[in-house]
Amino acid sequence: MKIFKNYTFKRIIVLLLLLTLFVIFSAISYVSAVSRDIANSVFRLHVIANSDKEEDQILKLKVRDSLLSYMNDLTKNCSSKQEVIQIAKEHEEDFKQIAENTIIENGFSYPVSIEIGDTDFPTKTYGDISLPAGTYDALKVKIGEANGKNWWCVMFPPLCFIDVSSGIVPDESKEEIKENLNDEEYDLISKTDNSQINFKFKLIEFFQNLRLGQN
Repeated sequence: MKIFKNYTFKRIIVLLLLLTLFVIFSAISYVSAVSRDIANSVFRLHVIANSDKEEDQILKLKVRDSLLSYMNDLTKNCSSKQEVIQIAKEHEEDFKQIAENTIIENGFSYPVSIEIGDTDFPTKTYGDISLPAGTYDALKVKIGEANGKNWWCVMFPPLCFIDVSSGIVPDESKEEIKENLNDEEYDLISKTDNSQINFKFKLIEFFQNLRLGQN
């Protein structure tokens, strides 16, 4: 009888372990698929200041504004992320020159480096759209020693000039994102009043932060 009880107990433990592994594997697979689809729908901007000194942070924002103004002119008729990335690559040297000119015009002489590719982002909210932490295609701009605070936004669809205090993202920007996501994925980044959706968003955020080493 004792042997039977031990055997049953071991079976229960094994089944619980297998169930736990299955749940974890399913969660990771879900997070990976959803994160990939969300990342594939946007192209982001990442500007890093020389330092956290007030003048360097102000300069960072001026460089940002110059780059966004130029990028918006170039991509105003674009309808896909791929188009925007291709244009950004074709004008990479222009971006660098614009950033350098802005820096010089403001009395500094910091060097600038420009990269287009994968960049790790924390969770960020733009009006009523929230993008979970993860790896996204981005235009990364490093000013000087690039030891200052980061500035992030979304270049496509254009969310960089959204007034976050209003809490509203224009419908046309939302439609650009929605075209590349299924209904559940879109709900994940746009609905904050649904407990089930919030739980899934937190699940994605947890696993992505874990992968990025931010926990």
